[in-house]
Amino acid sequence: MKKILFAFILGTSFISHSCINDNEDPVPVAPVQGSVVSPHVGGATQPNQIWFDLSKGKEILTKRTDWDLALYTGNDFKVILNSSIMMAAAKIEGANNIDLVTQSDVSALMQLVQVGSFNPDNEHYIDDVKGNFPTGYTAIEGIKENEGQNAVYLVNMGKEIYTGSVAVGSVATGGDSRGWMKVQIVRNSSGYKIKYAKLNDTTHKELLVEKNPSYNYNFVSLTKDKEVFIQPEKKQWDLCFTVFTNIIFNAGSYVYADFVLNNNVGGVGAYEVKVAAQTSGTEAYNNFKAENIDPSKLVYNDQRVIGGNWRNPVGANGLEVYGDRFYVIKDADGFYFKLKFTRITNTLGERGYPQFEYQPL
Repeated sequence: MKKILFAFILGTSFISHSCINDNEDPVPVAPVQGSVVSPHVGGATQPNQIWFDLSKGKEILTKRTDWDLALYTGNDFKVILNSSIMMAAAKIEGANNIDLVTQSDVSALMQLVQVGSFNPDNEHYIDDVKGNFPTGYTAIEGIKENEGQNAVYLVNMGKEIYTGSVAVGSVATGGDSRGWMKVQIVRNSSGYKIKYAKLNDTTHKELLVEKNPSYNYNFVSLTKDKEVFIQPEKKQWDLCFTVFTNIIFNAGSYVYADFVLNNNVGGVGAYEVKVAAQTSGTEAYNNFKAENIDPSKLVYNDQRVIGGNWRNPVGANGLEVYGDRFYVIKDADGFYFKLKFTRITNTLGERGYPQFEYQPL
């Protein structure tokens, strides 16, 4: 009798396991239950950048003006500008000695190297808004091995954080000008050497930066003359809440508040789920399960999947969060989440107080 019972148990076990398709990988469950989150963007001037890790439910806060340049840590030598403060840059034609460049040499170029001027050509002075680095376009060209081939650039240092009062429901994404610099970046063995100065200075400062491959980028502040900590390690954040310089078709670069980026350089993918008009967005979100995930829709080459698409700043009834959409996010460790936004203002109607809820799938 015992032999018969053992055979039955063994056979049942075999049937249970053989029903799993070998080609269907189970979806790993993140070590978090999900929650409602109010990232500390900082109000109507939106002074902060928030780096949020979905699997840990943890945010890191930095100020938008804490950094100027980000230096890629992979095999390529690429440099990006801080788009959250409206920085821009252009090559100074014919210049290869930074100490010889003066403001009179670039006065005409200064009128062009602007963000938000509604000139379609100004998008050449900012980085690829998709953030598809290292392959994406950068205003400062890839740093060449031959030092003499690296140009001197005119750099618009963007805007300070606005310090005045802001009308309820409005935003102020920039304050006073942060001025201009001339910058030349070359390779330094496996890292970077940054030469920089004010436009009329006849000598320059230098910063040496070694690549740290634990991060997407090394960050530097030219105004503080040092390397600074900004992003967490490359797999330790998924979303960034920030002001962002985007592109308007046929109008060039323009700055957006309430923007959300996904960490595509660190391997995070995302896609938007639009809910049919006859269906409640809340109901569709609540009913969305792991088996509803469509991996083919995940976008890895554009950091703007969420962007500003989650809110309507000019709705008929004022500011509103779109209720007909939510987002599926896959982090670098393979964990899936669903996420929807629930608020764009605080109870007083002030911008810069977003809220979202999310759950692992």
